[in-house]
Amino acid sequence: MIAIACDHGAFALKETLKKHLEARGLAYQDFGTYSAESCDYPDFAGPAAQAVASGACDRGIVLCTTGIGVSITANKVKGIRCALLSDVMSARLTRQHNDTNMMALGAGVVGPMLAMEIVDTWLDTEFQGGRHQRRIDKMMALEQA
Repeated sequence: MIAIACDHGAFALKETLKKHLEARGLAYQDFGTYSAESCDYPDFAGPAAQAVASGACDRGIVLCTTGIGVSITANKVKGIRCALLSDVMSARLTRQHNDTNMMALGAGVVGPMLAMEIVDTWLDTEFQGGRHQRRIDKMMALEQA
């Protein structure tokens, strides 16, 4: 199950990505927002990140105009590793090396076609483990400091 959430600035892109996920046969839970009316991104990105951190959802996709606010919000939740993505190579590498469990997109930065390609790459790429696990362990230990 994929958590998906956005603010008003990325509502249209979220709806496009939901259709894309459905076409791929992937289940998702929509944490809102549910319209293009002005709203506050933490109200939606936060609960999506909490669902991923709790295990209720396997991974999460959060969106706003730049992707910055939702990525910062998601990363405030213990256990989340959210990468702000705008290219396919970073989508691949953040899964292979960082085992990210959430990704963020900026609707004003990437268009729908590129967003779908980034999402597909991120969802389809496996974590490589090995030396990368040691680095993730060190990174996540900072939450305990």
